[in-house]
Amino acid sequence: MTSYDAIVIGAGQAGPGVASSLVGDGKHVAIIEMVRAGGTCLNHGCKPTKALRASAVVANTARRAADYGVHTGAVSVDFGTAIGRVRSIIGEMQRSLDEWIQSVDGLDYIMGTAQLRTDPEGRQHQVTVNGQVLTAPQVYLNVGARASRPPIDGIDSISAMTEVELLALDELPQHLVIVGGGYIGCEFGQMFRRFGAQVTILAGDGIAPQEDEDVQQILTETFAEEGISVISGNLTQAKPHGDGIEVTVDDGTSLVGSHLLLATGRVSNSDLLGDHGVTTDESGYFVIDGRYATSVPGVWALGDVNRHGAFTHTSYQDAQILLDPQRTVDGRVPTYAMFTDPPLGRVGLNSEQARASGRKVLKAEIKMESVSRAILESETIGVLRILVDGDTEEILGATILGRGADELIQLIGVAQQAGVRYPTVRDILPIHPTMAEYVPTVLRSLEPLA
Repeated sequence: MTSYDAIVIGAGQAGPGVASSLVGDGKHVAIIEMVRAGGTCLNHGCKPTKALRASAVVANTARRAADYGVHTGAVSVDFGTAIGRVRSIIGEMQRSLDEWIQSVDGLDYIMGTAQLRTDPEGRQHQVTVNGQVLTAPQVYLNVGARASRPPIDGIDSISAMTEVELLALDELPQHLVIVGGGYIGCEFGQMFRRFGAQVTILAGDGIAPQEDEDVQQILTETFAEEGISVISGNLTQAKPHGDGIEVTVDDGTSLVGSHLLLATGRVSNSDLLGDHGVTTDESGYFVIDGRYATSVPGVWALGDVNRHGAFTHTSYQDAQILLDPQRTVDGRVPTYAMFTDPPLGRVGLNSEQARASGRKVLKAEIKMESVSRAILESETIGVLRILVDGDTEEILGATILGRGADELIQLIGVAQQAGVRYPTVRDILPIHPTMAEYVPTVLRSLEPLA
């Protein structure tokens, strides 16, 4: 049995920062990782997908080159080279992170699956890993989430992929069938279509169902123009078909593909810890207070597993908030992006949520086809929408679909997080010609949200 001052389980986006800070405070700390440091983001999430997206964007730009007076000839994608580039970039990042963790004096880096048994009194919690028993009065859980595998008839009879297996492919699928119209489904669907694969998305609740209806429609039309087939149905059955798969939708429609990607959401990894004794919600996510404390004294939960944001940036900020005793997670303004092309950025409330808030909501909006910079660069797909409270002048939220939306949305996010009222943003001097210049412009033409 080995005793520590603290044990961190999971080396995702929050764990390493917390562990190194505790070591800096003079504590003897162990950090345990069951697969690879960096979590979903580094290994099969944000970073590899954005590296792969870069190839897809270049391919699409090359195909459109003639629109700008540039002639390239036929454009094709060498998927092996594209995915090789991704693995080279990510491999270097993985090595760098591993080396950094191993270089921290006073931090023991252990690979293995941890089993947690908490002490209800919070005196000494017990963690078993690789047959070793470790104890500590403080345990920090950064175990994340994994792709869900829905109980579909016949799903176990085929080689259904999650994003992990998809990114391990060396050859481009002939026909990629994607179950789910959320961020993972949309991003991969567009990328693989641009690489040359036939793509069908089974979007039971539609494309990007958490967004405003007109935004969903723009994305659906954009996908259709790129040759992506979107079916508004739910997968009910799957079975082998030659070297590929055959799937059936709830309306009886069936189709054949070469590969099947499951992009139907995430499930908590809390179950991997065994009989841990920490309170979870009905979906297995740890219940926390504003300072990340769980139901067991001396145990905290950070990142995706606490259901306070399922993104790299929220997990990373969890560590920052935890390490600052003056902050809580309660004041967080949710901000995120979907990295389609064009990207979508969201902060705060969407239109439906704003209507349900009972506030006097005003809307400022402009279509990208009316934005000078978008017109100049022939990138006119999308919309910019900002919602404010007509009584308090608070910024309630924004939705931006269009060129640079993933960066532009953060301008609104900073203002909202800082409590800046919309007249201050309306009266700034913007640079011309930029996408951002229309933020103050549209705020001069507010109207009631219908």
